[in-house]
Amino acid sequence: MTQLRHHLGLFAWQMVIVLGVLTFWQWAFDLHEHMPLLIPDLFDPYFVSKPSEIFDQFLVLSCFKSKLGAWNLAVPGAFTGCLAKFDNNLWFATWVTLKNTFFGFITGVSSGFVLGLVLGKSRRLGEILQPSITAVNSIPRIALAPIIVLAFGIGDTSKVVTSWICVVFLVFYNVFAGARTVDEGFINAARLLGATEWQITRTVIIPSSMAWLFASLTPAISFALIGVIVGEFIGAEHGIGRLIIESEARGEASGMMVAVVILMVIGVILSAVIWRLQAYLLRWQVQTRRGGE
Repeated sequence: MTQLRHHLGLFAWQMVIVLGVLTFWQWAFDLHEHMPLLIPDLFDPYFVSKPSEIFDQFLVLSCFKSKLGAWNLAVPGAFTGCLAKFDNNLWFATWVTLKNTFFGFITGVSSGFVLGLVLGKSRRLGEILQPSITAVNSIPRIALAPIIVLAFGIGDTSKVVTSWICVVFLVFYNVFAGARTVDEGFINAARLLGATEWQITRTVIIPSSMAWLFASLTPAISFALIGVIVGEFIGAEHGIGRLIIESEARGEASGMMVAVVILMVIGVILSAVIWRLQAYLLRWQVQTRRGGE
């Protein structure tokens, strides 16, 4: 009961903060003339719109309402007709961005994990390749996005590659450090018991590196999403990044803010999934820590 009361209290405070920010945002600029020092020009609706306008634009972009303000759900066939006419509607754009983010994240994490494990386990190979990896990693990812789009086209492949290159080095360095910091006593004990190199890798090195891997997954999912959006900025047929560029070209701050809010919600949901997965797969660490308390 105490824990439930604690969670309800936290949720109440979080809602108060959110509602307070939205209320200030909605009506702050109306007071700009009277309090110019407290309310900067940035709150001009031309730049950041207003929550009410953003919500209304969300209904339009998601085809719930027409641009004239009529509810499409009240007219038979209007909703599906809007989706068919507006091929980069909010639903399809979100699906495309999510799909490319997923593939970029999965390929980046898996390749970064394998590379970090191999080079972390083999000191000689790590010393040989580390300067080259450091040199490539020092290149800003954003600078590579136009080259990737030029090489792979404006389709989904270039977005996945851009997402992958934003993720792979982040995961690699964490797993590399994790593999290098494995207690030599565990490895020697496994060898003494007759374990092969593969068995040592599977039962000692990989479990010891999992915490390092998961430490990189939360920022990795954000970097994967950033990579896809940057790729869509450069050139894309569909996606949330394309929605932002189109809204910017029309001078619609509300459309851009709808895309930003959707990206924020996606990032929060994906991070929550990663946290849940981490808590499940590393539950033995929690039990070990609690047992020692």
